[in-house]
Order: sequence, then C-alpha cells, then structure tokens
Amino acid sequence: MASSSKFNPLEEEDDDDVEEEVQHFDDFTLASSWERFISDIEATCRQWLANGPKNLVEKGAVAVEDSKNLFTVKHELKDVSKSYCMEFYFLIDNDGSQQAGIDNWNSNSHDLQLCFGVKDFLLIAPQSASGVLLDTPESSKLLSAVAIALSNCGSLWPAFVPVHDPSRKAYIGIQNMGTVFTRRFEADRIGSQVPVKLMHLEGLYELFVSKFVYSGVDFSMHNFKVHFMMRLTYQTFPYDEEDDENDMDDLMGDKADTAENNGSESRNKVLWDDDCPWSEWYSAEDPLRGFELVVTWADRTVESTLEMAELENASPHDAEKWIMHPILSPYLGDPSLGKRIDFASQLLCLVEALDTSFTAQFMEDFVSVENPSSENLKTSVVIPPPSVLDRVIKDLFREGSKLPDFTKGEHKFSRALKAAPLESLFTQFCLHSLWFGNCNIRAIAFLWIEFVREVRWCWEETQPLPKMPFDGSIDLSTCLINQKLHLLAICIEKKREMNEEFLDCIGSDDSSDASVSMEEHHKVDRRRNTSSEADLQRKRDSSIAEDTSNRPRVERKTERTNSENQSPTFRRGSAGPVGTMMLLKSHQRLHAPFTQDPPLMTEDMHEERLQAVEAFGDSLNVPGQLEKDILLSDMSAFKAANPEAVFEDFIRWHSPGDWESFEPKTTETSAGPITEGSKDKWPPCGRLSQRMSDQGNLWRKSWNDAPALQADDQKPLVDPNREGEKIVHYLETVRPDQLLEQMVCTAFRGSADTLNLTNFGNMRQMTSKLEQLYLIIKSTLGALQRNNLPDKGKTVKDLKRLCVVFENVEKLVTVAASIHRKFLDASRLAQVIFSDFYTIYSPTMGMNSNDEENKSRTEMEVSRQEVNLRERQVVSNLFAPPSANQSWRKVLSMGNLLNGHEPILREIIFSTGDDVNNGIHYAAAADVAATNYRKGEEIETHRMYVSGTSNDLRVGLSVTSCD
Repeated sequence: MASSSKFNPLEEEDDDDVEEEVQHFDDFTLASSWERFISDIEATCRQWLANGPKNLVEKGAVAVEDSKNLFTVKHELKDVSKSYCMEFYFLIDNDGSQQAGIDNWNSNSHDLQLCFGVKDFLLIAPQSASGVLLDTPESSKLLSAVAIALSNCGSLWPAFVPVHDPSRKAYIGIQNMGTVFTRRFEADRIGSQVPVKLMHLEGLYELFVSKFVYSGVDFSMHNFKVHFMMRLTYQTFPYDEEDDENDMDDLMGDKADTAENNGSESRNKVLWDDDCPWSEWYSAEDPLRGFELVVTWADRTVESTLEMAELENASPHDAEKWIMHPILSPYLGDPSLGKRIDFASQLLCLVEALDTSFTAQFMEDFVSVENPSSENLKTSVVIPPPSVLDRVIKDLFREGSKLPDFTKGEHKFSRALKAAPLESLFTQFCLHSLWFGNCNIRAIAFLWIEFVREVRWCWEETQPLPKMPFDGSIDLSTCLINQKLHLLAICIEKKREMNEEFLDCIGSDDSSDASVSMEEHHKVDRRRNTSSEADLQRKRDSSIAEDTSNRPRVERKTERTNSENQSPTFRRGSAGPVGTMMLLKSHQRLHAPFTQDPPLMTEDMHEERLQAVEAFGDSLNVPGQLEKDILLSDMSAFKAANPEAVFEDFIRWHSPGDWESFEPKTTETSAGPITEGSKDKWPPCGRLSQRMSDQGNLWRKSWNDAPALQADDQKPLVDPNREGEKIVHYLETVRPDQLLEQMVCTAFRGSADTLNLTNFGNMRQMTSKLEQLYLIIKSTLGALQRNNLPDKGKTVKDLKRLCVVFENVEKLVTVAASIHRKFLDASRLAQVIFSDFYTIYSPTMGMNSNDEENKSRTEMEVSRQEVNLRERQVVSNLFAPPSANQSWRKVLSMGNLLNGHEPILREIIFSTGDDVNNGIHYAAAADVAATNYRKGEEIETHRMYVSGTSNDLRVGLSVTSCD
C-alpha cells in the first residue's frame, strides 16, 4: 500500500500534459445550453465582422425605413425555452464605405443612435408579440451573454436589449470600450403626468447633475460645468383645422345675413386659394399641409440653473441654425386617398360624356322619356335641381357694363387650339358644364337645352348676347359654335339698329307736317348724312382693315386728302377724293365711296361658298349670288359718289389691275389742261384689260343695271333676321357628338388658360411645363377637328391619357402657387423647395403615363432646407399665432415659444467628460484614442439625451466607468 502511494514525478508530468490537452479541447457534448447560446452569438458576430458593411449590403442587408444610409441584418437565435432575433445596424456612405461617426442631430438616425450617441450596434429581442423582456434577470442574463460573445471576438459594438412594457420604449445596454472602460446604457419613458420640474430646463439640468454628484449637494449653491445642446421642433397647425374653425365662425355670422351671395363670399375668403384663378370653379386642397421647423442651439457650456432658465426664455431667433421642412399633402402622391375635384377630374368626366354622345342624334334624346337610352342614364347619373340650373344660366347671361377681356389668360399657344377665348360665352358654358351634375351627358343635355332657349330669347327680344362682341370680324381659328355666337351677336346688333331706325322713321312721320315739301325732306336727308359722316368714315376704316383673305371681293385702300383740299361740293356717300385721280369724261376728282361692310361668314358658310364656286367654275364669268350683290352694291355706291363716272372709272378704282395705262406721244400741245396741284394729265391715257373688254362682260352688264345709291340707302348684303334664325336653328339641332367635340376642345383650352393665369413667380420649370401642356393638348385634340373621327375608341383613350397629363401639370401649378404665396419675400427658399419637389414628382408629360409611374410617387417628401438669417422672419410668419381653441392645452408651457407655438418636440443632450491624463490605468489613453473621444484627451463619462413635450418625457443615459 505504501509503494502504491509513493510519489512518482514522471506520472505527475504526464498528468499535466493530459490536463493541458483537455483545456484546449471544446467538448460541446458536455457544454451547457448557455455556452452554446454564447457560441452561436459569437459565430454570427465574427461572420458579420469578416464580411464588412459593403459585403453585407451586397448579400441582402435591408435599408432601414426613413433612413438613407442605415442598414440592418438579422439572425435568429434559439435558447432552450425561447427564440431571439439579433439585429446588427450599421451605417455606410453612398460609396459603400463605413461612416466614421454620427451626427448628434441626424434626422434619419435610429432611435437608439439618438438616445446614446452610438453608430453601429446590436439589438437582441425575443420573438414574441411584444418583443420585449419583462423579466429583469432574463434581460441581465441575455445582455451578459452578448457581452461575453462580443468580448471573445474583439468587437466594440454596443448591444441593447428591450425591457419593460413596450409603450415605455425602455432599453438597457452595454459596450466594451477596450481593456479599461465599459459603457452602460439605460433608457426609459414617462408617457403621462410628467412632473412639472422636468418640464423645464432647470429641472432637467439638475436631473443630469444628480447622476454624477452626491445626492446631498445643493445645486443652487454650486456650479457644475456640463455641455449642453438643444434642438426644438415646431410645426404649424394643419390648414384644414384652421379652415374648419374659421368656416364655423363665418357660418355663424352668415346665419344673421339674409343675402345668400354675401354669405358665400364670406365663406370663400377663408380658403387659401381664394385669389387664385381656379377658385371661381373649385377650391383646391393646399398641397403644403404645413411646415416643420427645427431650431438648433449648438454645443455650449452651462454652469448653473440660472443659465438654463435664461435659455428657456430665449427666442428661437437666437438659435444658431434653422432647418425647415415642408409637409406635403398625401394626395399629391396617391390620388386614391381622397375624392379629387379639379379640372383634370372633371375633364375626364367630359371625355366620358363624349364617348356616350355618339348614341343619339339630338341632345333632347338624352332627356326625353321616349328614348330608351335616356331611361338607362337615369339610374346612373344625377341632375342638379332647378335652382342650380337657374343660377348657372343667370351667371352665364348676366349682362356686364363692358365686354370682358378676351385675351385674358391667353398663352402664346392658345390660338393653336380650335376652341374659344377664356372669357367668351361658350367657354364659360363649357367650364360651367364641368361642374354641373358631375359633367354627365344627361346633365350637359339639360344645361345645353336651357342655354339655347336663353340664346333664342336674346335673339327674339333683341337683347345683346353677353360675353360676346357685337362687332369686328369672325375669328375662324375658334370653334364653330363660338363663330356662330359671334355672328349672332352681330345680327342682334344690326337687328336692333334696324328697329331703331324704323321707330325713328315712324316718329318723324307722325311729327312732321303734311305740307312739308320734298325739298325740305332732301335737306333733312343731307343733314342726316352730314351728321353720320363720322360713322361712315369708321365703317370705311373697318372695311379697309378687314383681312382680304376672308373677303369675297377686292377692296383697295385709298389715300384721302386733307379737308382743305377736298371739293367744296358735297357728294352723297363720298369718303373723299382718291389722290389725284380724275374722272375720264369729266374734269372732276374721282371720289371713293362709302361701301357696305363685307358680309361676315362663319367657317361652314365659307365652305358652302367655296363649294358653290367650284361647282360653277370660273367665278368671273359665273359668280355666285353673293359676289353679284357685293359688286352691285359697290357700283351703286360709286355712282352715287361720282355721278358723272363711267364704267372705266369704276375699274380704275375697284380693280386697278384691269386698267392698262400708257404714256401718250410727246407733242407740243398738251392733250388737256393740267389740273392745279396735280401731276397727272387729263384725260388719263389707258384702256381696259382684255377680259374687261370682252363682249357680254358681266361687270359691264352689272354697271348698267346698278342704280346710283349710297351705301346707307341700299339693301343690306346680308339679312340679319335670316342669318340669326339660321344660327339659332343650328344650335337647336346640332348633333351631340359635334357639340361634345367642340366642348372638349374648349374646356381643355379654358382650363389651361385658367391655370396660365396663376402667379408662381420666376419658376421656369412651370413656364416650360405649361408650354409642353399646350403642345400636347394641340396634338391630341387634332383628331376632334376632323369631320369624322377615324377611330372613336382610340381617340377617347388618348383623351383620357391627356387628362392624366393635365392632372400632373395642375398639381405642379397648385404647388408652385402655394409656395410662391407663402415665400413672397424669400424667393430663394421658394425656388429651392419647388425645384426639390419638381425633381421628386417628375410627372410624365408624354402619352406613356402608366400606373407604375404613379405608384412610385405614392410617398413623397421634399428635403429639409436651411434658413438663413434674412429669411427667418418670413419662415416665422408662417407660424401664425394660435387661436384660443388651438392653445387651450398650453397651460404648462415649456418655454421657447415661436409666435405662441410651443415646440412639438424638445431634444436636449447633456454631457460631461473627464481628463484621462489624471491616469486611472495605463491603458486608459489608448482606449480613449481608439474610441475617438475628445481627441484622446477627454472621455465622455456621462451623457443624457432628453426628448419629449409637456405630456411625455424620454431619457436615455449612458455612463462610462472604469472596471
């Protein structure tokens, strides 16, 4: 037994070798579940470290929402009883490299980055409904496991674990900072009943100081230097809330006002776009729902609660930095969020009405009870009540003291569209129809029938047609209905003049004595002619100014001598001598007569005349009846002004090209006396052209038949009564598809011209987009200008695409107008904000717009813009003082008010550091240099992040200690 117990040094050496081999062998069959859990964490962290941020992104790292440079990867961990999810968050630059640091006030940072000032971090949470750990020992154990794993792989990542109730957003965390220092993190939140002391900066300052001084110290008697930074976020009240309150106030005031119009006007004044051109037709939602202003106080050192109280009472204008962020309305990116009411939506309804209009022959068919298609429409469309119809008709036919400006809103490309001017009667009818019964075909039919009835009443009662000129020439570049209405207005005016002349004649006959001689009647006529000489002169001038391409006759401008050179002998219907021209058979001046105005014709009347001329061949030999009447009228007027004239004199004045003049041979004796003051010899030498000299020439025959009558005594070339009836008949029997085609063209131009009136400052992008819009409208509506549509389905489809393009431009116009109105004195900000929005929105101006492009704009957010000192007052004015209803909750104010607005969020960072040169450990300086704190000289020992309002408070504390 003794020998067996004897010490053997060789055996002991062998045993040591075996033990050493066992220590370097990891037997997982004998390891605990806790050790395997730590090993799993360590292996995952080593893999992430080896890959690096760039490779992790390439392998499927997911970008964090609302952040451009923050990514995350996930890994599932399993313990004996629970499963956990470990997430690694890391920052990278745009070039793929890892960022060196993090800004304290980065708006795109993760919540934990803001709370604790970290960059890359791990977050481990259980895979449960709440995602938090309710058991304190479990959270401490889990955090210890992560810390061990990170220490084994040499990582300095901080790790966090969510604890407590999810609403508290509470976390605990730990970070190994090297061989000496360790940082511990803790965050929690008070969701209600925040202590009054913690609502103010003094109380928060004392809270932070209490973390590193003795509890018995009186803070008011001692100074503690801490670093302080603050960021305040202000937000304007939503405009819809303000409008609702103002609308309610106005509504209460309107109840005391019996006038309906006054009440409506007072309500319209509260709208943001009250003075915008489209406000007459609809009220657009303000695309800028509000503004968010972030005011930042830079890092400074405070030493007492008194300094904190002064900072709390400081004005936001004293802050070092202002950052403004416009808040866009969600409907800009996703129209499905609400019912869209604007020009584009109603134009789409008008296009659908055009598609339906091909099923009937007359507009009455859509309202007739005998028409089966009308019965089908009754179930799907709505007709406004008669009161609305009466209001629209009254607005259309309201007589004004003067004609509107027909060039209002006109773009340089407006006339390229075959429509009507914005302020004309037909354009106003089309724009009213967009909002009448949601612009369905049945409602349009009701409105059109009533419209034509009112037009007929104006015609029969000889009342002036409102919003239409009653003189001038017919603009053939406009749509046919506008031409017809213009001609009808002229016919009404001529009809009124004829009625007045007839009544004057009756009155003069009743008042005249039966014994008045014929000579006295002639004297009266001469006085009447003399008094109306100015009117005749004006008629002659307008006739000369008439475009020759639109007139069926040749009319030459004549030179008129001054009044002192005119012949003292009065000639009936004379406009004055024509230069030095003399009559052939009489030693008298040739006078130009006043002629009747050329008959005005619409586009279809010109086409009928041209067809008649083509059917008869040569218009000289076989002229149409209208040409004969015009020629006879001119000859009669010429004879009245030149009683001794011959046919050759008329040709010399009316058609100089048919008079061939030649110089006579030089002789000693003159062929005739030279008229004083004239360079021409008399009689003039020349002859008629060959065509005028032919036997049976119709011009000479007409000359022989023409009586000598001045223009006022002649029968009018066109009977206004007959032409007016024809126009009204056309309006009553126009085909629905022809009416709707002209309505679509006119409504698009009227809507575009209305938007063109918008004042959006010097935003060149809008000028370019409006030009593109007009060109696209022109190319799309070209098919409607043809008599027969080649492909109705394709045309309607193109028109619906055009409505999408119009919608995009209309939104841009409203945004530009809203920005311009709010930043009148800060043009730089307005231009920068709109340019940023324009880049994000980038609507498709072509005809290839699709749903995918629209979906890409569902969520839009413009970038934040820094406000310089000169622009701060403009931005400050955006925050209107709150009303009593809006500020009721501000009994306990946090201070730093901006025009009465309390910050919606206040964020503060307190920090304090310690100089490591005092030396706690030899490795301290190396650890500080490795973590980039205070350039290796000072380490941040305490940091507290505070965010919240008077209703809630969140605090994140990090403490660095030497373990």
